[in-house]
Amino acid sequence: IIFSTTREFNQIERPQEVYSISAKGGTELRVLDAVGFDPVYSPDGRFLAFVRGDINPVFREDYKGPSNRDIWLYDTKSKTYSKLVSNETNDIMPQWADNRTIYFMSSVSGNYNIYKIKIDDNGKALGKPEQLTNVRDHSIRYFSLSSDGASIVYEQEKNIFLMKTSGGSAKKVDVFISADDRFDPVEIKTFNNNATAYEVSPNGKLLAFSIRGEIFIKEADKDKSRSINISDSPYRDLDFAWLSDTTLIFSSDREDNNYEFYLLKSADPKQPNIFKSLKHSIVRLTKTDGDETSPAISNDGKKIAYVRGKDVKEFVVAEIANDGKMSNEKILHKGWNAPQNVTWSPDDKWLAYSQDDLYFNQEVFILAADNSMKPVNVSMHPRSDGNPFWSADGSKLGFTSERNNRSTDIWFVWLKKDDWEKTKQDWDEKEPVADKPATPKPADDKSKDDKAKKDEPKVKPIKIDFDKIHERVVQVTNFPGNEGNLIISKDGETFFYTGQSSTAKGRDLYSIKWDGKELKELTKGGSNPMNVSIDKEGKYLYYMKQGGSLTRHDIKADKAEALPYSAKMKIDYPAERQQIFEEAWRAIRDGFYDPQFHGNDWNALHKKYRELCLMASTNNDLRDMFNNMLGELNASHMGFTAPERGETQRDATGLLGVELMQTSEGMKVLRVIPDSPADKSTSKLFVDDVITAVDGNSYNAENNFYDMLNTKADEKVLLNVKGKDGKEREVVIRPTASLRQLMYSEWVAERKKLVDKYSNGRLGYIHIQGMDFPSFEVFERELTAAGYGKDGLLIDVRYNGGGSTTDYLMTVLNYKQHAYTIPRGASNDLEKDKLKYREYYPLGERLVFAAWTKPSIALCNEGSYSNAEIFSHAYKTLGIGKLVGYPTNGSVISTGGKGLIDGSFVRLPFRGWFTKATDKNQELGPAVPDIVLENSVNWISKGVDEQLKAACDELLKQIDSKK
Repeated sequence: IIFSTTREFNQIERPQEVYSISAKGGTELRVLDAVGFDPVYSPDGRFLAFVRGDINPVFREDYKGPSNRDIWLYDTKSKTYSKLVSNETNDIMPQWADNRTIYFMSSVSGNYNIYKIKIDDNGKALGKPEQLTNVRDHSIRYFSLSSDGASIVYEQEKNIFLMKTSGGSAKKVDVFISADDRFDPVEIKTFNNNATAYEVSPNGKLLAFSIRGEIFIKEADKDKSRSINISDSPYRDLDFAWLSDTTLIFSSDREDNNYEFYLLKSADPKQPNIFKSLKHSIVRLTKTDGDETSPAISNDGKKIAYVRGKDVKEFVVAEIANDGKMSNEKILHKGWNAPQNVTWSPDDKWLAYSQDDLYFNQEVFILAADNSMKPVNVSMHPRSDGNPFWSADGSKLGFTSERNNRSTDIWFVWLKKDDWEKTKQDWDEKEPVADKPATPKPADDKSKDDKAKKDEPKVKPIKIDFDKIHERVVQVTNFPGNEGNLIISKDGETFFYTGQSSTAKGRDLYSIKWDGKELKELTKGGSNPMNVSIDKEGKYLYYMKQGGSLTRHDIKADKAEALPYSAKMKIDYPAERQQIFEEAWRAIRDGFYDPQFHGNDWNALHKKYRELCLMASTNNDLRDMFNNMLGELNASHMGFTAPERGETQRDATGLLGVELMQTSEGMKVLRVIPDSPADKSTSKLFVDDVITAVDGNSYNAENNFYDMLNTKADEKVLLNVKGKDGKEREVVIRPTASLRQLMYSEWVAERKKLVDKYSNGRLGYIHIQGMDFPSFEVFERELTAAGYGKDGLLIDVRYNGGGSTTDYLMTVLNYKQHAYTIPRGASNDLEKDKLKYREYYPLGERLVFAAWTKPSIALCNEGSYSNAEIFSHAYKTLGIGKLVGYPTNGSVISTGGKGLIDGSFVRLPFRGWFTKATDKNQELGPAVPDIVLENSVNWISKGVDEQLKAACDELLKQIDSKK
């Protein structure tokens, strides 16, 4: 039996290692010194066919690029490798019909079809592949060849077909299976956590919350957990808001396959309380072609602000009546960038919100609700600002900002100039406003209650001095980590927020005065409060904890109390999958970066795949079929994932950190991975050691050695070891669950040795593992560790999966030195010696980041993905140096995603990248090196790196030419 797996050989390449194991059992052993997928031996064992290729989901049938899948042959006689077919598209699933005939699937025709090719006794192709099928709409997804090579069975669309390899057309195979569903299609579940959102009613007596797309209501009481389900449908209800104490507005996709507003209220005229009523009415409020989402109700309940539209968004304000009818609609904004975090001013005259511009910098704006003036940018900074919150006294607008050292802090802007002009002493001398004593009233006296509401004083109009308002910003917090979830107390004096816990890993809730004084930690132990809000009276802070439980914090008593709930729902899984399919499809329709969908008809693909997706009886089947639909767009950064209901057993095998081979005495050590458990001083193993027993159990050829280490990760294990000298010893070792980072470090260390060898010690080498800040910090360190005293530097982004730090790297590499410095004591004669110091500048003292001013060269390959490709394009475009290696993957789109009702997730590429020098799209437009060459298939095992040597030779040539 031969298979591909991830073990101790493959340090960095993405294809897997090829292993074999006897059908009778025993221990699996590596059979190739190269990596690949789908290995299969020819019947006579002479050739081994396998597939190579980097990041490229095989469902992208139209992909043509450096990372396409190819079929290779390994000749077990000559120990050589050769590429069997050289198509630009994917060739996959090799299967042998006889010793010299291979069948495989290829997308060269535009769809996956079945082909065959013959080879000679040396493994060379005899002519071109012969196409056996010619499907044009739905690709063949899988095929299998009979053991005698006479028949093929394949899967296409929703059918199975059988065909003879000798010729003739395929025939559909009628399959009838009588079987129960693996899981019940309908399930009743009760939840005590997992809430994803909540809203407190204006009077603070009721809580609405959502779980799995359904809305529940409970009393805001720590002693009562009963809740009612007011959704009870397989559709997704979200974005709910209280219009009044007895009326709830929410957005739902229950009709017309898009989100519309609905109104929920009691249908019992004798019982207006939604929670207590046994009758409920749900009325549709809107009917448009686009989605209606993000409702924000004014403080007096008479106006609504919301977002409407698909790809182009409208920001709308309208008057709203008690029955939900809207009038006097005004469109305040229309464009790609809908306002976020919308909040009404206390007097309902103004709206504050945050919004991105085309530079993707988010700013905070104030806009007149009647649209009588243009929006005013009150944050005005090139770093992102967001999450505005009005103080109820009308003096401040709080917000979060990344303007100070790129961490998120709490800031606010003074709305009135005279408040801004007051000194600290003015504020200290200000008399505090005394609390008015509450007047008790009979609980059953409704008429008095209504009269009291009528007699409530009107909210004073807020005065805002807009002239140079962005200059009146004040920083409140400046602590390690990021602050968020900003709330301001009713009197405007205290700011509440979440930040890094002082006592544990995680986040906690804090309070602080607006002047930065009186910091107080309200929760302890990293309780991770989220979605913090404050009730209308300013008495309680409400929040969710991680996991979806609800809590409120009494501000005056400084005491938290849980708000338990018991939420029962019926989950109709087939109906839910329909909702998931539709919402995921709409997310791509409305958000995919290319409105032309790479030349595809997205509506037609909906029709093509809907039935196939809804036939799925498991989430895994839905996932696979939906991904086939996504693959037709031939775009990177896409994918649909889904949780599966079944539980899967997962065992962690303990890894020693060695490569092994089987001998008659035991398992022989071929290689020890540096810094692994087997390389520690207390548990050291050596090359040629033989492990004869594990925990007192002797090993023999009939046993599986790795099974003896199963579930032993991070546990002490006793090994009996026979050394090269024949002496036996006991080794106590603690295996690990993963060796990936250690193997990566081993590969980097080997590259450094090769660069030293290829350049005779003149060049330094840095590999950038990912385009993230930990990798960037390593890069900065290595500029000194690897580059100090060198004539030049190799910068390697091969097999880099991407991230976002290209511009930081460009800042380092594209720095132009404008001066040099000489300190006292370095020279006795400045004028005479000054040219010796031309390369010296106080970089660490004067620059935000490190800088490299000597020559450099960069390496990339088909495993360079996303932001690593942006780096490769930028390195060439900015003329920093030459690029060496193989063209990059051709997969560059900014991506986000959308979470779905059951925890499924669809990735959503939303922003394209174009090279400024050529105006070409970097998606499907790889960065092409100045010097193009491939490494040999088994380059790592041979201890060579042809691309690295070419880069060394080229950089040395450049350096020497300038001498």
